[in-house]
Amino acid sequence: MRTRYSDLTIEQLRAEVGIYKEKAQKAEQLGNLSEVEINQRKVQMLMSYMAYPEDYKPEEIYEIHGDPGYTFKINYVDGVMAWGHRLNLLKEKLEKEEALPISLLGKQVKEK
Repeated sequence: MRTRYSDLTIEQLRAEVGIYKEKAQKAEQLGNLSEVEINQRKVQMLMSYMAYPEDYKPEEIYEIHGDPGYTFKINYVDGVMAWGHRLNLLKEKLEKEEALPISLLGKQVKEK
């Protein structure tokens, strides 16, 4: 039985990140793009467990790593997931609420 990520130490989490990054690299070399995506998602989740959820506040807006066309406004944080809405470049909120691992959130965006 696998151990939950929340039960792992920082050192164990880092070791797991290394394993999945290596798996993603090998899958990329073999041209297996779906396996690359799966392993990258696992790395994102592992990285979230090494972040500090208390650093992410409701009603604040953050950049999204890998998606420069959008920012993310947090409604609430549950564990290592931030629930909220994407905002486009015009600050228009997308209707659908979604959850993002906190590791995908970048710098806080100051509203003007």
